[in-house]
Amino acid sequence: MAVKSRVWISSIFLALFVFSPVSSVRVEEGAEAKQEDSSVLTLDASNFDEAIAKHPFVVVEFYAPWCGHCKNLAPEYEKAASVLSKHDPPVVLAKVDANDEVNRELATKYEVSGFPTLKIFRNEGKNIQEYKGPRDADGIVEYLKKQVGPASAEVKSSDDVANLINDKKVIIVGIFPEFSGQEFENFMSVADKLRSEYEFIHLSDAKLLPHGDSSVKGPVVRLLKPFDELSVDSQDFNVEALENFIEVASVPIITTFNKDPANHPFVIKFFNSDNSKAMLFVNFSSEQFDALKSKYHEVASAFKGKGISFLIGDLDASQGAFQYFGLKEDDAPLVLIQEHDGTKYFKPTVEPDQIVAWLNDYQEGRLKPFRKSEPIPEVNNEPVKVVVADNLHDVVNSGKNVLLEFYAPWCGHCKKLAPILDEVAVSFEKDTDVVIAKMDATANDIPGDFDVKGYPTIYFSSASGKVMQYEGGRTAEDIINYITENKDSAASSEAPVQSEQEKELKDEL
Repeated sequence: MAVKSRVWISSIFLALFVFSPVSSVRVEEGAEAKQEDSSVLTLDASNFDEAIAKHPFVVVEFYAPWCGHCKNLAPEYEKAASVLSKHDPPVVLAKVDANDEVNRELATKYEVSGFPTLKIFRNEGKNIQEYKGPRDADGIVEYLKKQVGPASAEVKSSDDVANLINDKKVIIVGIFPEFSGQEFENFMSVADKLRSEYEFIHLSDAKLLPHGDSSVKGPVVRLLKPFDELSVDSQDFNVEALENFIEVASVPIITTFNKDPANHPFVIKFFNSDNSKAMLFVNFSSEQFDALKSKYHEVASAFKGKGISFLIGDLDASQGAFQYFGLKEDDAPLVLIQEHDGTKYFKPTVEPDQIVAWLNDYQEGRLKPFRKSEPIPEVNNEPVKVVVADNLHDVVNSGKNVLLEFYAPWCGHCKKLAPILDEVAVSFEKDTDVVIAKMDATANDIPGDFDVKGYPTIYFSSASGKVMQYEGGRTAEDIINYITENKDSAASSEAPVQSEQEKELKDEL
């Protein structure tokens, strides 16, 4: 299989790291009852296209009824919808139950990999953007009012500057002698494309800007930012070059993660990047902090543009990261690198002078990957066998027919499935060619050859080595029938010779 798990990069990791633990609050199926007087438009596969075509601007929340974050968002989303329905022009807020089987094709079509996911649909769905604004009612309203206005706001006075620019956001400024011509048109085109992620303004007098420079006549694009060199200019108005300039210049050399909410957008951008990710976790109040940060900044500057992004995280704010990666606070200060496919490299109790050497070793391929795994259970005699990262491939390649569930302890659907899998396992108790197994995907690293985007995810590996994702019904009868139809005989004369370790594993299972 060539598919790769991106769970660590999407909602599960971000929820653990930036927000509260994923779905720590669960609701029963159907608990989110439809409100008759709701200002939020309820969509499904039967009316989705019609609604998107009817309204020039629609925000759609893809949610799951069991998702704690979705439940927390619901009242704020409803309040915002009520206010925005009276806006001129009206702003439509809608929702889709992406967990409902009839809507799963919609979720797949629009690349929904976590809940809640909000998308902005403009121009009958011809322009689709991620919603990257706040999650409280007032913040949603303020953010979306800007989204339906001009893509770039004209600055005419110092009062406009005070209202539109602050020192905690990235602001893209176009400085033009005249608001016409190819440069201005390209700037506005990029502003429209990237408006959900950045704020754009344009003006003709650079003196209005903070630390304004009267000698700047334009056309020029100035990116203002609350980090590093604070501002950077570009005069390349090619659309692709301008987009690239904004994407590169808007990322800190080192992203800071602490309890300051102003840093969270940069943290999210860091984890959504396709780059490899280097993370230094340290107590910001420790005596080592300044020396570590200085050396880390030196390394990050040297590696800029080489496919690796850098983050420094305060221990107080990083409990979710430690839980996700299976790290211990006693190991801090520590450096962790995670590559695009999830491969990790780990250096505990790092000293300032060791950072450069360790990262150079990584760059030269001299480091051994680090894998998070629970211990292999000494006793494993329940009907559904426990599998961990360290023996997952041994189990899947044991020459038996293996049904494997990737689950999360907090997942409501996983809890409902547990007794069903027990029933399935009991039904195959006398069939030594079949194994029903489960792995806690929050306590173990998921190999890149399993595509796990949500819980539970179930795979079936036949005795002959054919691996496929199970997408059938969730009743015991459905699963039993599937295994019966797809299993192979483990006693094939063509089966490869098994090692003693594999024979012991088969006997244990």
